[in-house]
Amino acid sequence: MDPILNPYSPGAGMPPPELAGRQDLMDRIRIALERARMRRPAKSVLAVGLRGVGKTVLLLKSSEYAESKGMLVTRVEAPESRSLPALLGPGLRLAMIQLEKKSRASELARRALRGLAGFAGALKVKYQDIEFGLDLDPEPGLADNGDLELDLQALLEAVGEACASADTGLVMFVDELQYVAEEELAALVVALHRAAQRSLPITLVGAGLPQLRGRMGRAKSYAERLFDFPEVGPLSAEAALTAIIKPARDLGVDFQPEAVDMILRETEGYPYFLQEWGKHVWDVAEETPITASDVRSASAAAVATLDEGFFMVRFDRSTQAERRYLRAMAELGPGPHRSGQIAAVLDRDVTSLAPMRAQLISKGMIWSPSHGDTAFTVPRFDRFMRRILPGDDWRS
Repeated sequence: MDPILNPYSPGAGMPPPELAGRQDLMDRIRIALERARMRRPAKSVLAVGLRGVGKTVLLLKSSEYAESKGMLVTRVEAPESRSLPALLGPGLRLAMIQLEKKSRASELARRALRGLAGFAGALKVKYQDIEFGLDLDPEPGLADNGDLELDLQALLEAVGEACASADTGLVMFVDELQYVAEEELAALVVALHRAAQRSLPITLVGAGLPQLRGRMGRAKSYAERLFDFPEVGPLSAEAALTAIIKPARDLGVDFQPEAVDMILRETEGYPYFLQEWGKHVWDVAEETPITASDVRSASAAAVATLDEGFFMVRFDRSTQAERRYLRAMAELGPGPHRSGQIAAVLDRDVTSLAPMRAQLISKGMIWSPSHGDTAFTVPRFDRFMRRILPGDDWRS
């Protein structure tokens, strides 16, 4: 097959050629956005799931929808090292500058910008990564107390009032939200709660690893009533079939049933893996229909590519001791596993391993589905760990 025409698109946040199996979730987000824009009660949406299930793509498609409806949009990804004020500030600034051009909203938009100037100035001492600047002078008393919870609430109220005056809404799209500190998540929950109480057209659509639900609940106990937490998992067999077959069929290429079955077994329905296998199978195949032999030939290259990129990026962030912990988990299989089982493999006491487990959760490498359980956040990571650290040398 011509590699130039290859329809599959493996990559971080790359939209697949066929967004199969996600229509219900897209509709759920669309309804929430429309209700927010109309100033009707609506929960913010926080999609949670493992790596490689397409959460970032859902945010992208949803943001495109919001823009098509004339809503203001901010998009950020939360790295481990940035504060929430530093993340949100530039997007809010740009949104209010855009809104300022609309005559009926110009004064309230300028007020929101003055509030943002006070917000940045008051919090810059504590959050030194705040870098955005504004030409307007702050409005005394507006979002300038130096307390994130109070100031973010006042700032989003000013932003929401400006949006309401222009009959539009603001949607903040935040990816990797699990990396935001819990005290900052608490401030965000309070601010969104106040905006909802006042029926202001401002909402959040976020995504994160499964531990995000617990972090939001610890930040504020009422978060579960303010947010929807749809779980994004592997595709159903039918949706995975569509994701593989349709892009090729649109280009006049078919698959033998045995070839499709083999791809579905290898990928377990995970969207990122489907795209990776699709790409490599396409490049290997010489003619239509694509055969099981083509899939067997391509699978080694697909696994090698995942090892070099998708998996290795996570592995490289871990210390030697953390790698032993991860390898002990892999020794037990895909998981989840009890903490005591992992400790037994390492011949260690559970309590002595607790700090390391907490650090790996903080890094987004593992998560706890329930108390005392531990699971990988990356599908098939147990297989990778056994490949990268074979034998028993890792134990020492």
